[in-house]
Formats: sequence, C-alpha cells, structure tokens
Amino acid sequence: AGEAPAATAERLALEKARAVAARWPGALIIGSDQVAHLGDEVFGKPGTEARAIAQLQRMSGRTVVFHTALAVLDTRSGHARVEGVPTHVRFRTLGDEEIRRYVERERPLDCAGSAKSEGLGITLLDAMSGDDPTALIGLPLIALSRMLRAAGVALP
Repeated sequence: AGEAPAATAERLALEKARAVAARWPGALIIGSDQVAHLGDEVFGKPGTEARAIAQLQRMSGRTVVFHTALAVLDTRSGHARVEGVPTHVRFRTLGDEEIRRYVERERPLDCAGSAKSEGLGITLLDAMSGDDPTALIGLPLIALSRMLRAAGVALP
C-alpha cells in the first residue's frame, strides 16, 4: 500500500515550506496542503473538469475525510513543526446536472476533492465535523496559531 492520506498532506505541506525557505532566511515559513479520501480512494486536485465531476459523483451522499496539513519551518534553525487536521464532510446526494453546474461556475480544479467550501462548494454539503472550522478551506487557523506560539511568536 502507498502513503496514508494524512501523511501525504503532511509531506506536501513540508515540501512547500522547504521549496521557498532559501528565499526567506531568518523567517518562519508556512506550508499547507490538503488530501481528501473515501476509504482507500484518495482525491487530490482534479486538474480537469472531467475529473472534478467524477470526484463529486463519487463523493455524492458519502462522508469524505479531508486531511489538511500545516508545516511551520524556522529557516534560522531548520526546525519544522508539522500538524494535520482532519475534517469529516458529509456530501448531499448530488445530481449530475448540479455537479456540472457547480464545476462550470466554481472551477474547483486546484482544490482537493473538488469542493471549495469557501465558495459555492458549501452548497454541496450536508454537514461537517472537526476541531478547526477553517481547516476545510485549506488553512487551519487554530492549529496555525498553536504552532506559531510554539515557535515563539507572541499572539495576539
């Protein structure tokens, strides 16, 4: 078997932070990524309308787990903190026409699982549960605040 979805999100978040670290010496770099899964089936960024439609058809009427990961990399020390925040999302039963209309209007091609909950994607959902309500949009602010405090940032 391959990498677990939560581990994939955490690895990608850290890779994103490391990719820009050299340009920001003496800084804290934040990386974030998200992977969705339904059982063993993983939903990344669809990239095309056809894949977005297929993802949403597959998730229709089901509960999908979105793993959002954060990495905070201290470029002074090289120390990284990485944390994942899962959110369970129950999709409504979706008709093909509403899926097509949503994909055409929202263009969620760069969004894991094709559901932009910060936009029209919220209309596709029945319910969601998790520790951080901002995690589903891709940046869990409660976790980020905790990680920044641990890195020595005075908040608020």
